[in-house]
Amino acid sequence: MKLEALGITKTFGLGKDHRRVLDNLTLKVEFPHVLALLGPSGGGKSTLLRVIAGLERPDGGEVLLDNEPVPFRDQPVSALRTYRRRLGVVFQAFNLFPHMTALQNVVLPLTAVHGIPEKEAKERSLGIMKRLGLSEHGEKLPGQLSGGQRQRVAIARALAVKPKFLLFDEPTSALDPEMTAEVLSLIAELRQEGIPMLLVTHEMGFARKIADQVAFLANGRVLEQGEVGNFFSKPQTLEAQRFMAKVLAY
Repeated sequence: MKLEALGITKTFGLGKDHRRVLDNLTLKVEFPHVLALLGPSGGGKSTLLRVIAGLERPDGGEVLLDNEPVPFRDQPVSALRTYRRRLGVVFQAFNLFPHMTALQNVVLPLTAVHGIPEKEAKERSLGIMKRLGLSEHGEKLPGQLSGGQRQRVAIARALAVKPKFLLFDEPTSALDPEMTAEVLSLIAELRQEGIPMLLVTHEMGFARKIADQVAFLANGRVLEQGEVGNFFSKPQTLEAQRFMAKVLAY
């Protein structure tokens, strides 16, 4: 799968309070399995992920997935919705409906967004939940689940739509160490299945283990990109060297 982000700009706020989060950013990558977006807080990683996911419209530039542009402009809204349906996105805050059971949270996008009949959607959801070790938790509300279980439900919801591409935005930042290890292990299993993934993470050890390529973002731009081993052993830019020095010192 080929991903290109060409000249992406994104600014939040107006007047003196405006902040340019993505600054003419360019990224080109062909996915073997996993691309990790790394860099300091505020560098633009999560915003770039949301742009690629079609959840944030850039002010300028374009995104292409397998040479097809994401229809941000001059297209009916339905075209962007169709694009989003091809993706699975997992957020750090889970984004589960608190009044629905775990199973209902997984079924809902299949029926409401993808138009899959209720029976088929439930069967598919139960199969995914069983695979992720959630069979006994299907009738529980999110508030009755641990953080790790809630994140697994979110991953099940993303997988149930049979996505072409999986995007993870800091999937372990809200979890304690034990639950973090549980979720990271699951993502590692998904990697073995060859599902293309984009991963925003602060877990450097995990990124080094699971990613094939790294893109280093700072100040709204991709300053460095390459094979994961090369990046961690010898970052090329001064910004990346300083970032890694702080990470290792911590």
